Amino acid sequence: MTPFEAPIDDILFSLSHVARAEEAEWDRETGEAIITHFSAFAAEVLAPINALGDAQGCRLENGRVIMPDGFREAYQKLSGDGWLGLAAPEEFGGQNVDAVTAAAITEIFAGANHSLQMVSGLVPGAVSTLLHQGSREQQDNWIPRLISGEYLATMCLTEPEAGSDLARIRCAATQDAAGWSIDGEKIFISGGDQDMSENILHLVLARTAPMETGLKGLSLFLVPAHVDGKVNGVTITRIEEKLGLHASPTCQMRFDDARAELVGVEGQGLAAMFILMNHARIDVAMQGVAHASRAHAISSTYAATRVQGRRADRSPAHLIDHADVRRMLDEQRILALGARAMSHVALVESLRGAPVELIDFLTPICKIFGTEAGIRASDLGIQILGGYGYLTEYGLSQCWRDARITAIYEGANGIHALQLATRCLTQKGGAGADAFIALIERLADGGDWAERAIAEWQARRAMIVSSDNPAELAHDFAGQTIGLYLRAVWQRIADVADAHPDGEELRRLASKVKSIRI
Repeated sequence: MTPFEAPIDDILFSLSHVARAEEAEWDRETGEAIITHFSAFAAEVLAPINALGDAQGCRLENGRVIMPDGFREAYQKLSGDGWLGLAAPEEFGGQNVDAVTAAAITEIFAGANHSLQMVSGLVPGAVSTLLHQGSREQQDNWIPRLISGEYLATMCLTEPEAGSDLARIRCAATQDAAGWSIDGEKIFISGGDQDMSENILHLVLARTAPMETGLKGLSLFLVPAHVDGKVNGVTITRIEEKLGLHASPTCQMRFDDARAELVGVEGQGLAAMFILMNHARIDVAMQGVAHASRAHAISSTYAATRVQGRRADRSPAHLIDHADVRRMLDEQRILALGARAMSHVALVESLRGAPVELIDFLTPICKIFGTEAGIRASDLGIQILGGYGYLTEYGLSQCWRDARITAIYEGANGIHALQLATRCLTQKGGAGADAFIALIERLADGGDWAERAIAEWQARRAMIVSSDNPAELAHDFAGQTIGLYLRAVWQRIADVADAHPDGEELRRLASKVKSIRI
């Protein structure tokens, strides 16, 4: 198997020269030092147990989840070195690192060990939720415990009858003299239990008003798994058997009179939970980028060394000498670099103070394309390696299996496409769409393709806004929007390619972007 090596040059090039993060006051020197240090940590500690975790999986024993060999020790190093509190405020013991550096860490972590990143990756979102919605007492009580690694966090939304339709949530919260308690079931809870952290803080969306109130009857609660050393009415009823992410326990859970704390205002739980969900959606985009990059690294290494067939002069050929293999390698690289740049630009725009409508417009685009890029690049990798790609030995089958869920969780990609064609086009009179086009014009910087492509997109936009059934047009519109954004970031990549160690290659790839089917 090709040893894991973080794509540091690509990440720094994307942040500094494509997204121009320094213009948003990003400290490159500090960011580069953190990224480089974590890359070494990922290669030495996280990546070596990735395949083992996939092979062993998790197991449920006497109501507790047991993680694969080496995961507990890796987590102790991860938390002991302070990585869980990377983006948390210094006043709570965190390091207050900026969002773009944190996103780079997410990508590297997911590329090295997606399963462990899944189990520990909700800590920053939980901290952000508490900072925005929690009381000062809750912040003081929970944030230090989360960033120290004493607690890990979960996000408990889905139920047997409530997947994407959260209005169907039945898990109930009731209040008595002692406070709030939770009763009900939750499913598909990543890290619902594990034996790495001392405790777990579940963020639970529960109903505080009758079913007919729909989404307005939902509130957000904090539910520790154990209180004073005793189980807090939280039971793991099973671990799901999954296609991938075998070392990330996906749990079915039952809450029986579990003591809980209300976060924020009763009846506004969905708004509070969206802080956690939006953070997770960019993280998921970066997970897709990680798989796309890793798939290309494995594929290009193999293709450069595998002798197969002959050249025109009858000398032995390597796989990389064959046109169809080069085509697939090019597509992997275009997907990885493009998806990364799209997310980095979105994050930097947020740091610049761009209108929230623009960030709301870019988030579903990044989530859709980043995840599809990871799946597609992994699939191409399997094809490049042929029969060996279908084996577990080279790691591409795990890349594909682990990447596949990213298009489903944190909002299925079809739902994000629908959001793009409805709320994102009409919010504040289309302010997000207008800001998107302004961004495209900046990125394209006079590219001769841009004027026509923007005009075609605007025509499609007008058709959808006037349509009685925009849902029927959502999929194609998402593809056109993503294609426009992808070409724009690749125009920027080509324009600044000299800043990359392999600039000539990037310019060559930029000429092929228009052939990529979204």
